[in-house]
Amino acid sequence: MGPSSAPQDLVAQQQRRGFWLRTLHSWHWISSAICLIGMLLFAITGITLNHSAAIEAKPDTLTRKVEMPASVLRALGKREDGNAPLPGTVSDWLNDVLPVSIGAQPAEWSSEEIYLSLPRPGGDAWLSIDRESGAVEYERTTRGWIAYLNDLHKGRNAGAAWRWFIDVFALACLVFCVTGLFLLQMHARQRRMTWPYVALGLALPVLLALLFIH
Repeated sequence: MGPSSAPQDLVAQQQRRGFWLRTLHSWHWISSAICLIGMLLFAITGITLNHSAAIEAKPDTLTRKVEMPASVLRALGKREDGNAPLPGTVSDWLNDVLPVSIGAQPAEWSSEEIYLSLPRPGGDAWLSIDRESGAVEYERTTRGWIAYLNDLHKGRNAGAAWRWFIDVFALACLVFCVTGLFLLQMHARQRRMTWPYVALGLALPVLLALLFIH
């Protein structure tokens, strides 16, 4: 192997480094763009959840009472107990007359009453149907935007679509962090405080957990 192989090896090494730098930078900025709004939301609601006792929420309750037409009442059929969704005719009528979206959520059936719990982010709701008279009572309680965002942070009663969003968001955050770690490693020679700062980021929560959490 001649002396000229050394410069060629150096060029090849620099090309590989350049390729990985470009690739990592691309994945890093794409994942950061995807994560940006979600990270702001989760960071802000992390603060509001941590101080939830100091943030007062004034519940707002809406109550409605309506009478179900006989034709809709008959659509309930003869089921007397158990859990099952409401028939389509009944849920469509309720969606029209009340500020509610029934969907295919299971209700609790008995011979006298049908009860449907409708939990939601930032509040709760329920409705009951008297099977003899057709009287429908609906109540919805909301606790404001902060409670709504806090429940989104926890994924509480937010539905399957939001759970999928959290999974995709977590994956994008993982890509962001891992590519950031590799970029730190590639730039560490020029930035001597890289690994001390990384070690501090690890040591601080570990020390806090060991010393102050019992």
